[in-house]
Amino acid sequence: MDLRDGRISRRLAELGIELPDAAPPAANYIGAVRTGGLISVSGQGPVNGREILFEGRVGQDLSVEEGQQAARLTCLNVLSQVAVELDGDLDRVRRVVRLFGLVNSAADFDQQALVMNGASDLMVEIFGDIGRHARAAISAPALPFNISVEIDGIFAVA
Repeated sequence: MDLRDGRISRRLAELGIELPDAAPPAANYIGAVRTGGLISVSGQGPVNGREILFEGRVGQDLSVEEGQQAARLTCLNVLSQVAVELDGDLDRVRRVVRLFGLVNSAADFDQQALVMNGASDLMVEIFGDIGRHARAAISAPALPFNISVEIDGIFAVA
C-alpha cells in the first residue's frame, strides 16, 4: 500500500513493516466508515489479499505465539483500511480508540488476551502513546472461513 511520506510511514519503515493492500469485503459491507472525526473499521482477518495465512482454533490447531502473529497481521489489515480512508496519510490518526478481537478458540482455551497482545503491541510500536487503546478479547467457537482471529477497530482522526 502506498503511504504518504510522513512520521508514521517512516516509523513503519524503521520497523520493517509494509502495509498490505486493503482486503476487499467478503460480503455485503464496506471495509471502513468515516463519520466526523472517527473511522470504524470492519472486522479484518489474518489474510494477504484473499489468502488466509492463519486458519483454525488457537489452543488446538495454533499456538498462542501463532495466534499473536495472526493478530498482528490482522491489525495490519485494519490499518490498511484506515490508510484507505485517509488517502494514505496515517499521520492523521490522533488516537487508536478501541480494538475488538475475536479469537477462534479451543473450548478450554483462556488466553485470548495474550493473543490480542499481538495487535495491541503493534499499535503501540507504530503510534507510541496514541496507540494505547481500549480493547476486548473474546473467544469464538468459530469464525468466518475458519480464520483464527478477527479484529475491528475505531480510530480518532483529523
